[in-house]
Amino acid sequence: MKKKYQNGFFLFGAVLLALMLWQLDYREVWAGLQRAGYWFFAVVALWAGLYVFNTFTWYIILRSGTEKPVPFWWLYKITISGFALNYATPGGLMGGEPYRIMSLSPRVGAECASASVILFVMTHIFSHFWFWLLSVVLFLLTQTITLPLGIMLAAVTAFCLLGIWFFMKGYRKGLAVRAMNVLKHIPFVKRWAAKYIENNREQLDDIDRQIAALHQQSPRIFAMALGSELTCRILSALEIFFILLVLYPSVNYMHCILILAFTTLFANLLFFLPLQMGGREGGFYMSVKGMGLTASDGIFVALIVRFRELIWTAIGLLLIKIENTTHNEPQPTATDKTTI
Repeated sequence: MKKKYQNGFFLFGAVLLALMLWQLDYREVWAGLQRAGYWFFAVVALWAGLYVFNTFTWYIILRSGTEKPVPFWWLYKITISGFALNYATPGGLMGGEPYRIMSLSPRVGAECASASVILFVMTHIFSHFWFWLLSVVLFLLTQTITLPLGIMLAAVTAFCLLGIWFFMKGYRKGLAVRAMNVLKHIPFVKRWAAKYIENNREQLDDIDRQIAALHQQSPRIFAMALGSELTCRILSALEIFFILLVLYPSVNYMHCILILAFTTLFANLLFFLPLQMGGREGGFYMSVKGMGLTASDGIFVALIVRFRELIWTAIGLLLIKIENTTHNEPQPTATDKTTI
């Protein structure tokens, strides 16, 4: 990636991070950290391992379509930085995905980089729908169901099944052109989207063909990628488990999975907020109440998770500034075709 673009991504994320840090109540943060003690360090360290699963998903998608060497730990750095930009950016995918594509393009070509990033994002989101659907089953098996809860669970199930159907169609036929066609109907960007589709129709069609190839020709890779992301979702409940251990030594891990599922579902419905400000806290408040915990417990969990996110956002932004030692590798030529 060119230095000016690298600096642009860094400054963009740094400004947003500074604004979010400015809004923190540091007395409340310090009191929460003192209460959490060494468990807070376990929470922060946990995500160093969870990002390995995300990187592995992207890595095997890349390996299925190109023989060009892409070092795993370099991809790990890009993965963390990409998520940091997504955390800090309103709309989520507006920051991290362009950064991933621009970083990877010099190594494998723009079309291969774009297809692999789109596939990774699709798989990442697809795993959320499966996680929420499995959590509905877990809720039915472990909790008492009332009529209001039954209606809510039915709505969540319908939403998840609709999402799974949509992404399955995207895997079979590609999603790049469909996504751009959606943008054509959104105010402020519809003119840009229409012009982009007109000028890049062939490249978008090629990306869609590469996306469809993974699902049709490499079902084992597809299953491994989805399994890696779903495992990451389940293990990320350890974060809530560690935090609640401060309050309840006999905390139930199944409850932590349900709290995480409800919270992430609520927060993702408010995807347009940077760092999902407010949505995450509201989700924690309602989910812990549903599990029979107190409102103060929900606030405590949300505070620790929010501060962990800010730390990893800062780490990701700093990693953008770490220069790649092989950044001067030659660009792939126009005839150097790769497929995902």
